[in-house]
Parts: sequence; structure tokens; C-alpha cells
Amino acid sequence: MQVSVENTSALERRMTIGVPAERIETEVNKRLQQTARKAKIPGFRPGKVPMSVIRQRYEDGARQEALGDLIQATFYEAVVEQKLNPAGAPSVEPKSFEKGKDLEYVATFEVFPEFSVAGFESVSVERLSAEVADSDLDNMLEILRKQNVSFEAVDRAAQNEDQLNIDFVGKIDGEAFAGGSATGTQLVLGSGRMIPGFEDGLVGAKAGEERVLNLTFPEDYQNLELAGKTAEFTVTVNTVSAPTLPELNEAFFNQFGIKETGIEGFRTEVRKNMERELRQAIKSKVKNQVMDGLLAANPIEVPKALLENEVNRLRVQAVQQFGGNIKPDQLPAELFEEQAKRRVELGLIVAEVVKQFDLKPDEARVRELIQEMASAYQEPEQVVAWYYKNEQQMNEVRSVVLEEQVVDTVLQKASVTDKAVSYEEAVKPVEAPQAD
Repeated sequence: MQVSVENTSALERRMTIGVPAERIETEVNKRLQQTARKAKIPGFRPGKVPMSVIRQRYEDGARQEALGDLIQATFYEAVVEQKLNPAGAPSVEPKSFEKGKDLEYVATFEVFPEFSVAGFESVSVERLSAEVADSDLDNMLEILRKQNVSFEAVDRAAQNEDQLNIDFVGKIDGEAFAGGSATGTQLVLGSGRMIPGFEDGLVGAKAGEERVLNLTFPEDYQNLELAGKTAEFTVTVNTVSAPTLPELNEAFFNQFGIKETGIEGFRTEVRKNMERELRQAIKSKVKNQVMDGLLAANPIEVPKALLENEVNRLRVQAVQQFGGNIKPDQLPAELFEEQAKRRVELGLIVAEVVKQFDLKPDEARVRELIQEMASAYQEPEQVVAWYYKNEQQMNEVRSVVLEEQVVDTVLQKASVTDKAVSYEEAVKPVEAPQAD
């Protein structure tokens, strides 16, 4: 087998591979012999058909099959021989394809970029620290009460925080559209569940009243078929109900699986959950800063094949999350390219850090993380046992721990400043930068 490689760009390789005719004929004959053992042809007993008849009937198909398998096998042999690391499937173009002659074909493909991760000292991280104060706990208890509010029908005009039972029909250019109509829907005014103006337009309405709302879907609306379009909603208010907050009593505590511990036991459990959330939020913000720093310090070229694969994954996720009568490939690729590029770059950089520092998942940290996740459940021991019985889940946890170890490795050399903040500030999501 003869192999030559041409670098057509930083990542693209054009590899010419020659396969001797003898190897091709050996593979063709092997398939014909296999066919001869089981071929059923009138006038001949199974296994007794002359090879000349087998060759006449089946050689073309056997040759095509052999050539396909040989291209796949010799491509793999060639990249191993040339110590190349393809980043996607090759584009194959035959150069010579004649019976009795050597096969020559060209495989064009991209390789993974070769680089070393550097610039750890340039990574700047602000590491937050916070505690769960009593006032934070009190605020959380109020949030939990509001999440479990009950409603009672009232005979008055609707106010914010009231729950309305409504029927509505939405039309665009006089035509009803998918998902734009419903009956008996419960809607809390001020919840932000509907598009801007819908809930505001029902403030002051009474049971039995009908209102017509002319509204415009936001330009960034999740259903791209409706984004930016103007619609008319005819809304009938069936009932208006006022909110009543639950008391902090045993019945309320039981809803969260916390029994016979009273208010102090409930506060203790809620505090534990808040502390768990706090640790995760701080860890996540540190990780994001580390990853941003690594990206800035290590610009790399991304293989197109990897970028396209990631864009397609994001398209599928978008359709699954937001729905609508649209197929993944109908979503413009440019909507996802920036996010896909970041994901691919980080994946390559993290993998290289793992390789450079020979990192392996710390099994003690794996168990610690599983126990941390399990502590949120009523029977944590069963959750821990479930993880250890599921290899796929264990591998996912090991990947998370390995990524944490990458972050720790960078932090040892990065510029880190500690900052004490409130619980609320620590758990507050980082706002994405606004586009110009």
C-alpha cells in the first residue's frame, strides 16, 4: 500500500492511497468463495456451483463490496501509519478504478489541531465567598410560600398576582395559528408566562368579561415562526381568584417530605439546600472564568466537521426544547455557530489539559459528588447505590469531576482574588453580554 499526504490548509489533509490489485482480487475471491458455499442456482446442488458461474453472476457485486470495505480498511491503516488524527469522516474520490489494476483514491479530511495549552498565569479569576444569613433563609421561606399559594374565587376586578381562568383565541391576519388558542387556562397575572402586554391587558377585568388584545410577539420569541408577528387575542375571563399564602405549619412542611420536625427542622433542611445551591453557584462561576481565560489565552482553529456536528446537536436541542412545526435543519446554522465554536474549542482545550497533566478522575471526589447530589433526595443511600450500578451515569459523573480537576489545575497558576458577597449576589446568574 502506497500513501502520500498533502497539507492543503492548517487542518485539512489530502491523502492519496494506492491499493495493490492483488489485494483487491484476494478480497473479491474471498467473497465469491463465501457466496459459492450457499448460492442456490437451478441445475446445481448447493456448494457445487462451478466458480465460473458464480463469477459470472456475482463478481460485480462482490467487487463493489470488496472495494468499499478496502477503502474503509486502508484509510484506517493509512492514518495510523501516518500518525494522523482525523476529526471527521473523509471525502473519498477514486482516481483509478479499473478491474485488474491497482486501486488509487484520494481521501480529504480534517485533523484535530495539535497544540499545547499555555497562558495559565494570564487567567484572572474572582472567587466569591458567601454565607446563608437568617434574612436569606427568611426570604427563601417566603418564596416557598408563594410557590405553594392557593386561590379563592372573588367578585372584583383582577389585580396582579390574581389567578384568572381564561379562554382565548389568537389570530394572525385573521387566521388562527397553532398554539394560539386555549380553554380553561389558569393564568397568574404578573407571572410573565405570556408574551408582553397579555397579562397587563387583563388587569381590571372581571369574571364574564371579554377583552381583545392586539400584541406583537418578541423578535427573539422561542417559536421562530411567530417571532416579530402581530396577533389579535380575544380573551374571555371565566373567573378571578385571589391568592392566599399557606401557613408555615406541619401540613406545609409535609409537602416537602419533612415531617415532625417543626419550624426549626424545616428551616434547617431549607438552609442545607441553600448552602448546596450556593456551593454549586460559586463553583460554576469560577469554572466559567477559568474557561473564558483558557479560551482567550489559547486561540485555536476548529475543524469544520466538529463545528458542523455541534451546530446540528444544538439545532436538535432547540427543536426539542421549543417545539414548533420546524425541522432541525430548517434552523439557520448561524444562530448556533458562536455557541458551537465555544463548545468545540473548550472541549479540545480541556482534553489537552487532561493529556498534558495526565489527569485521571479522582474516585474519592467522584463519590463525594454523588453523595452531594444524593443528599437532595429523601433516601440518599438508594441514590448513591443507583449511581454505582449504572456505568453510564458513573462515567458522566467522572467527566464532571475530571473537568473540575482541570479547573483546579488552572487555578494553581492563575491570578485568583477572593471576594466576600451576599448570598443573593453569589447565586445570581451571570448576565450574558448584550450584543451591539
